[in-house]
Formats: sequence, structure tokens, C-alpha cells
Amino acid sequence: MNDTDGFRCARCGTEDGEPLGAPPFANEIGRRVAREICPECWDDWKDRQMLLINHYGLNLQDREARSFLMDNMESFLFEEGEGEASIDTSKEGQIDWD
Repeated sequence: MNDTDGFRCARCGTEDGEPLGAPPFANEIGRRVAREICPECWDDWKDRQMLLINHYGLNLQDREARSFLMDNMESFLFEEGEGEASIDTSKEGQIDWD
């Protein structure tokens, strides 16, 4: 039996893929992501993370900003915690640069 036998992604539920493999962070949450999340869902998170960084103007040198992202990552990938932050897209496409 190899490490991918019986893998089921905690986010999308796919059973025909493989886990991410390499931990994206050197801590327990990074190891959990590597074991329980597929590469496609990890890519989805990276897209969502960029939206959050840009929407909220986060400075990643700020501990609170990093904590905010980690909390949102856990909510996004594992449906745990406080829930995901919302992004207001109601004005999308309405900005006039002239």
C-alpha cells in the first residue's frame, strides 16, 4: 500500500487523485494540507488567497494579516474555523479609469 491509497481530498472529496505531498508550510497545518488536500484545491486556495490579499490590501509582513490568511485557508480547505472572509464584487467592472 502506498501513501496515496485511500486518499480523499478534504475539500473537494476527489478519490482519484493524489495529495499535495510537500507541505507548503513548516508546521502542523502545512503537513495537514500536504496529506489531505489535492493539488487542484491547493491551486484554488492560492487564487483565493491572492484575491484576499488584493481586496483587503494585506501586508504579509504583518502578523495579523498572516493570521487572517491562515484562518481563511482553514475555512476554505477544511470548512473549519470562523468562516471565509467575504469579497465585495458588487462594483466589479464599474471602475472608470478616465
